[in-house]
Amino acid sequence: MQSIPMERTQAQIRVNSFVRSVYNWMAIGLALTGVVAWFVAHNEPVLRFVYQARWIFFIGEIALVFMLAGRVHKMKASTATGMFMFYAALNGATLSFIFLAYTMSSIASTFFICAGTFAVCSIFGWVTKRDLTGVGNFMFMGLIGILIASVVNIFLKSPAMQMIISYIGVIVFTGLTAYDTQKLKGMAMSQPAGLDAAVVRKGAIIGALTLYLDFILMFQYLLMIFGGSRD
Repeated sequence: MQSIPMERTQAQIRVNSFVRSVYNWMAIGLALTGVVAWFVAHNEPVLRFVYQARWIFFIGEIALVFMLAGRVHKMKASTATGMFMFYAALNGATLSFIFLAYTMSSIASTFFICAGTFAVCSIFGWVTKRDLTGVGNFMFMGLIGILIASVVNIFLKSPAMQMIISYIGVIVFTGLTAYDTQKLKGMAMSQPAGLDAAVVRKGAIIGALTLYLDFILMFQYLLMIFGGSRD
């Protein structure tokens, strides 16, 4: 009879350890992105290089995300970790231009708004008993719509359309944050006892990447709404 509570305790320890690892790696990724963005923004030769090679950086980021998501199980844990950190650094370089476009105070205030919104959505995704699969699918379709509208707006250059896209983007990524957190919970609770530490690390890196993307994209859309221009 005593073995059942002990097994539950050990399972809870595994869940807590996995979730803590996911959020720790996510926080490390965000911190690295912020440091790199600040450094690039305040180093004119590097900033000029990033601007000239911005499409290469953009394609590289997309390639890294797809490689991590599709081949993480075939990688070493150290390789997956290194790729995630490299992606966070590349993303920091491309995000450096926000320091030129927006005031520091508006960037800081928007970051805290994003952090609070993310925390609330993540907590909801963790504690809710409702299956959020339908919400996740709907939000994913919304994400596709945002991508199409953003491409169209590259040619239209409509500020009104960009603002609409930004509001929809915030809604989409608040929903995806809750959905992805619920998926993370399911992943954590389904881990068998004695699972190889390298496998656990790779799962944590994928979870961190998913939540990192939710946070960063939500932040960018919020910045388009609340950010104060330097002009």
